[in-house]
Amino acid sequence: MLNLHHMFAMQKKAFFFLLAICALGWGFSPYDSIFAGIALGAFFGTYNFWILVRRMEKFDRSISEGTKTPSIGTALRFGSGVAAVAIAISLPQYFHLISTVIGLMIPYVFLVIERIVHQDKSH
Repeated sequence: MLNLHHMFAMQKKAFFFLLAICALGWGFSPYDSIFAGIALGAFFGTYNFWILVRRMEKFDRSISEGTKTPSIGTALRFGSGVAAVAIAISLPQYFHLISTVIGLMIPYVFLVIERIVHQDKSH
């Protein structure tokens, strides 16, 4: 479980770096709605990853204690993804829909990159 916390800490660092890039792009480029959509999606994607980390802790704890295992929160994570898309649809002048969906996937891209870097370091 410590490895999952390490991955989440790396996710947070990458998320703040991405938010800084999105803020610069929003402020200094003509594509402000695209950068705002990426930031919105990345925020909800990171929130989903945080939910997954918390649920996996509970799942691990219940397995080690031998109690009934709770769900891993799929409905809650799906609902937060729907909320991000609903915000982008309801405010199209501020958020680009496609970039919001791309932003939702960015934490998983960071996860794959972190695994590749970890694999490179271990060999």
